Amino acid sequence: MLTPEHIRDFLDEVKDPEIPVLSLNDLGVITGIEVAEDGFVTVRMTPTFAGCPAMEYMRAEVEQSLKRHGVQAFTVQMSFSEPWNSNKISEKGRKALKEFGLAPPQPYQGILVLDILEYAECPNCHSTNTEMRTPFGPTLCRSMHFCLNCRQLFEQFKPL
Repeated sequence: MLTPEHIRDFLDEVKDPEIPVLSLNDLGVITGIEVAEDGFVTVRMTPTFAGCPAMEYMRAEVEQSLKRHGVQAFTVQMSFSEPWNSNKISEKGRKALKEFGLAPPQPYQGILVLDILEYAECPNCHSTNTEMRTPFGPTLCRSMHFCLNCRQLFEQFKPL
């Protein structure tokens, strides 16, 4: 009999299309897994942004993963009832972001002030002697920063 833990393990192989070292589990977009008595599986996902261009791609990858593991009866639902926020990124996910060269977002308590957006630890040399160059990175969820110590430009996953 399948359990939600089995399904979550299967979904560890599904990576974020923009950050291929980060699973959807570790990103925190898999927000619910239910397995009914008859074996029917429901997976709920909350994308990082309502307009995320990768939403359908991520849904299809989750569906493919379920099929590869022999799950035949399932539905994958996009849910916005509980908005995603960057505090949902797991510790494993934060480590993966850093190793990929993206500064993980700072934890926050629901109020986004400029100071938290400006602060970033350089993923290259771990210095906090950094400055935000622009809040607009290559995707909606990233900002651009510069390290004054190692002189490298880097991206930070925005706190949200």
